[in-house]
Amino acid sequence: MADTLAPVVRTTTRLPLLDVLRGAAILGTLMTNVWIFASPGSEWSVLQGGMKVPDALADPSAANIAETVFRFLADGKFLALLTVLFGVGLAIQFDSAARRGEPWPGRYPKRAAFLFVEGTVHFVLVFAWDVLMGYAVTALLVAWLLARSEKVRRVAMWTAGGLHLALIGLLTLDAMARPDGTPKTPDPAAVDLYAHGSWPAQVAFRLEHFLILRIEPVFSFGLLVFLFLLGVRLHRAGAFTATADGRRIRNRLAAWGLGLGLPLNAAATLGGGDFFLLGRYGAAPLLALGYIGLVGIALDRLWIPAAATRALGSVGRTALSCYVAQNLLCMLLCYGIGLGLADRPADSGPWWVMGLWAGVSLVLAAGSWLWLRRFDRGPLEALQHAVLSPRRRSPA
Repeated sequence: MADTLAPVVRTTTRLPLLDVLRGAAILGTLMTNVWIFASPGSEWSVLQGGMKVPDALADPSAANIAETVFRFLADGKFLALLTVLFGVGLAIQFDSAARRGEPWPGRYPKRAAFLFVEGTVHFVLVFAWDVLMGYAVTALLVAWLLARSEKVRRVAMWTAGGLHLALIGLLTLDAMARPDGTPKTPDPAAVDLYAHGSWPAQVAFRLEHFLILRIEPVFSFGLLVFLFLLGVRLHRAGAFTATADGRRIRNRLAAWGLGLGLPLNAAATLGGGDFFLLGRYGAAPLLALGYIGLVGIALDRLWIPAAATRALGSVGRTALSCYVAQNLLCMLLCYGIGLGLADRPADSGPWWVMGLWAGVSLVLAAGSWLWLRRFDRGPLEALQHAVLSPRRRSPA
């Protein structure tokens, strides 16, 4: 590749749809993560069978139906949406560097390293199932691919996606072939740690089990690469612009994403635990594309109230800060080091968990809106900008 990129024609204005989608993705990931915070054993319960969705067919109570629908709409879908949008952001940075005639990847590896450090701090101090570390590593590879030809990116995208689906298929077949054993239950020691243990003890627990708690980004690396590159392709096709082509793409995303994603995800959910991986890491990204199209259509046709658009857009503009803040708030509300809301009877029902999600979401929406009335960036975004911005030399 040449030392500098040829300028490309791209709009420099902010795309409102991207901010709204980013805000929806942040609050949507909380729809999944809130159950982790509220479960006995919290972060460790993900690996100990503590995250099972109730069987609404066997017990069609209002609580079970509500929880099943709530978790069905969120699990894996908004994480995939956030991943696609991260790829979009990377493509926008590439285009910005091209307009300025700067070399690529230029300073971007420093940006990825900073994100990795942020994710590591977040993992150690706040929440074990952090996504930032995995995004930082994936971004380095995709940043390199952006400087290659379209053919190379296309091959890399479909190879990564194919290998990921093959891995998911093999693991699903293995799960189906295994005889049903004794149901897993949360580890009593982990339950006590998050209900009554100290914060330093929780930090030490994450460090002690670092490798197993970091298994998701390793296991799903092929999916991350695929979705990053898909975000790049959608951006370059104009999927997020207020143009006729953009609206046509969004209509297709809604039709295909919802038309195929809903029944496939429903089948994976009804299939039980053996199909969990296939649903979360296979079918969920398809429905996430449907969400992109649906939200885009709703904005195009002004179906979303202006107040909701502003709220989601504010969260989207401060996405990194809101992502960390929502996990910090849930930690302080649910763990024994704070209010200890998770230390409740097992039959307390799901309503308080969904209420917790709604309350934290409102706090984030209001807080981000008020913050942006005074500042241009969120707190962590401002820190990142201050650290990574090139320092200007004083005039002689």
